[in-house]
Amino acid sequence: MKLVLNSKFFPKSVDSFAIDFYMMIKQLFYFSIFMLSFGLKAQESPKKILPKVDHAEPIYIDLMRDLGARKGEAEFNLGFGIANFDNYKEYNGFVEYEWAVADRLGLEVEVPFRIEQAKGNNTASVPDNSIEGIKLATQYTFLVSEKTQTSLAVGYIHEFELNSFKALQDNGKMFTGMKLNPIFVAAKKFNRFNTLIYAGPIIERHFNAKRTDVMGAVNTSILYVLPNSKNFIGFENNIEFNNHEFHDVLRPQIKLALQQNLAVGLVTGIPLTHGNNMKLDVLTRIIWEP
Repeated sequence: MKLVLNSKFFPKSVDSFAIDFYMMIKQLFYFSIFMLSFGLKAQESPKKILPKVDHAEPIYIDLMRDLGARKGEAEFNLGFGIANFDNYKEYNGFVEYEWAVADRLGLEVEVPFRIEQAKGNNTASVPDNSIEGIKLATQYTFLVSEKTQTSLAVGYIHEFELNSFKALQDNGKMFTGMKLNPIFVAAKKFNRFNTLIYAGPIIERHFNAKRTDVMGAVNTSILYVLPNSKNFIGFENNIEFNNHEFHDVLRPQIKLALQQNLAVGLVTGIPLTHGNNMKLDVLTRIIWEP
């Protein structure tokens, strides 16, 4: 026999909520052990300034911290964007903080959100407004080669997916699922041209449906850094795929350094496939290094 609660922040079934909550706590525990093990390993090295290759980072899918980051480096990001779909417009954004807790080990916390606006009277296919989730991530650079201007890293992103505001008001669950995304990063500089590949599987667990979906993501970028500056221009290509769908979005972009520790990035998305009904999107990212 199941006990039923009326709180809008908890599911109607205590048994179901307990199982979902246990799964999230277990994953968070594994995530913490993962970060701690890399941190301890990074601290074993002698106290010295480690080499670092200054790679340009793409604007849309950025890294958890600079490749080869040194302890104490930090960055605050604020993003706002608009995506145009067939039946609605989406206003989205995020707040993100990343820092290096040890040499070459970066951590990140991100909270993305979205607000939907229907076109005309067609509201049936419009998603509900929501804070999408809470993302926790880590990244460790295990190879830095100044001779070849190459850096290699591994990372892990864990996202707790939150329900929409409307569902929460209707006594829905707070958490609807979670995403597990291990990644591999490789970057190389060719004079002023910066190339980067960021790829890995995305495992998504849906609590209500008790279903697990697996997809892959491959993000590549080529960026040209202007002489004697941190400004760049280039493009990024974001690909997601599974057994049934394939999405490819090309993202031309530019980054302008306003001050030594302040920059603005502008990127637009041009879909090369039409599976998700997106026509065009634009994102502005404000980057501040305190």
